[in-house]
Amino acid sequence: MCGIVGATAQRNVAPILLEGLSRLEYRGYDSAGICTINNQAFNCLKTTEKVASLKEKVKTFSCLGSLGIAHTRWATHGIPSEKNAHPHIHENLAIVHNGIIENFKELKSQLENSGYSFKSDTDTEVLLCLIHSHQKDSKNLHEALIKALKEVIGSYAIALINLNEPNTLYTARRGSPLVIGLGIGENFIASDILALLPVTRNFIYLDENENAIITPESIDIFDLSLNKIQKKPIEAELDAESISKGHYDHFMQKEIYEQPTSIRNTLEGRIIDGEISLNTIIGLKKDSFKDIDNIQIVACGTSYHAGLVGKYWLEELTKTSCNVDIASEYRYRKAIVRKNSLFVTISQSGETADTLASLRLAKMQGYKNTLCICNVNASSLVRESDFALLTRAGAEIGVASTKAFTTQLLSILLLSLLIAKQKNSIDKNKNTETIAAIKNLPYLCEKFLSSDKNIANLAEEFADKEHCLFLGRGVMFPIALEGALKLKEISYIHAEGYAAGELKHGPIALIDRNMPVVVVAPDNALIGKLISNIEEVRARGGRLYIFKSSDNQVKADDQSRIVALPDCPEILQPILFTIPLQLLAYHCAVINGTDVDQPRNLAKSVTVE
Repeated sequence: MCGIVGATAQRNVAPILLEGLSRLEYRGYDSAGICTINNQAFNCLKTTEKVASLKEKVKTFSCLGSLGIAHTRWATHGIPSEKNAHPHIHENLAIVHNGIIENFKELKSQLENSGYSFKSDTDTEVLLCLIHSHQKDSKNLHEALIKALKEVIGSYAIALINLNEPNTLYTARRGSPLVIGLGIGENFIASDILALLPVTRNFIYLDENENAIITPESIDIFDLSLNKIQKKPIEAELDAESISKGHYDHFMQKEIYEQPTSIRNTLEGRIIDGEISLNTIIGLKKDSFKDIDNIQIVACGTSYHAGLVGKYWLEELTKTSCNVDIASEYRYRKAIVRKNSLFVTISQSGETADTLASLRLAKMQGYKNTLCICNVNASSLVRESDFALLTRAGAEIGVASTKAFTTQLLSILLLSLLIAKQKNSIDKNKNTETIAAIKNLPYLCEKFLSSDKNIANLAEEFADKEHCLFLGRGVMFPIALEGALKLKEISYIHAEGYAAGELKHGPIALIDRNMPVVVVAPDNALIGKLISNIEEVRARGGRLYIFKSSDNQVKADDQSRIVALPDCPEILQPILFTIPLQLLAYHCAVINGTDVDQPRNLAKSVTVE
């Protein structure tokens, strides 16, 4: 996960690096560090706290230099500590790294036998010493770097600087994202464009096994055989203002309230003359899905929950079988690929390691086509998929995903309608009815957000709980899973989502007056069955928190707290009923005093296995 930043310029780069780290902190915040070169010496400062602490250190001790690198860490090898914090330095070299060197123990042993000793427990210091060892038998540092990278098994995005080259930044990637930012008389690298938006909007995205030598005036890109590669810059759609917190207390709060806008942006230009436009999906033709007989969805975390919802829609609307797998599991099982199968990945960042690995595996397994649903236009997932459906959620800084999830759901619904139209599996009235409902979705989102005050009051009596069950049926079961995930991510309340019909197969043993049970109860075809499950909880003295449609049959009593939500079309219920669950998690976290935007042990973009 980790975030890295580098800069070579004709001015002091420390402010650029520190601002970049602040914008990358969602990737990890176990420690932070910065290193610049000034007067033929390294200036290196580290902290075991967050980037704000590093900024205070720089104010005190300074960190001048026109070439520098910086890092915010999510610990993999080695506990969070100052000795394990990046950058790492060995004689003339300093490095920052995002990724995992899987064979670092073997390499470390070889280097120790050659006389190297190590100050940290990290795999990154091993990589640094490996590069250093190759300097003796190489023409230059670039050649030494390539030799080292060819010995490495695992993933990396690195930035490397050399005391003897005070204007030159070396960088390389495999398996971890890396972008180059283009300036005038200055150039930059980072894990994500968000880090560099204050200084540039023009970027080059490095692909797998590419590396670069960067100076203030030049950018030279190579493959691992040292062949030069020409790449065109891409202008970012985001700007620095779009990733500010504004008047909100937290990014997560802002992003929850941005959902009507994100939904509008996702829909813009995609409904034309009452039909979903082919241009909704990059690369799509009018017959691309005509012969699809099976759909395989692969994703992680919240995106996986979106895939579970998508299975219901895809099977209902397209009459096509659909499987959903967690990416980290799919890539290690022997999947049976049916003829004419479509492989679908879902990811906010487009850089999730397991999802990318699954896509690359799928390309060797004989799928007819691959399609990604993603929020980042130039991400690896988008570049490597046959088709891409962009969610247009805008930058999401809070680690717990909110607007990215609801736009993923909307995107899957649009995909379902497109496939259904090409397969002629949906009647005209159903298609027209669904599209009309979708067009009204931003307005309905705003209505659901109006329940915020009621949910904030509910959270007051909910927040001190230690455990919680979330229940849903049918397409609302994945929403129960997502509600539970949000609560445990940011409030640290242990929560589990269950299909309500499974309650009697084990979880009911937990029910007592101290176990809150959250029920997602919109008015749909399964409400009668769900009411029976609610009564099972009541009969055992459980405390119920029920999110229901305003006029359905669920009744209040002294064991229940009811949150009545606006009525909405059944097809949109998974999207809309997500919003109050996000608000519940948010308010519980605020009451409990947790770090809402940067919850402990988590990172937003999981770029390591």
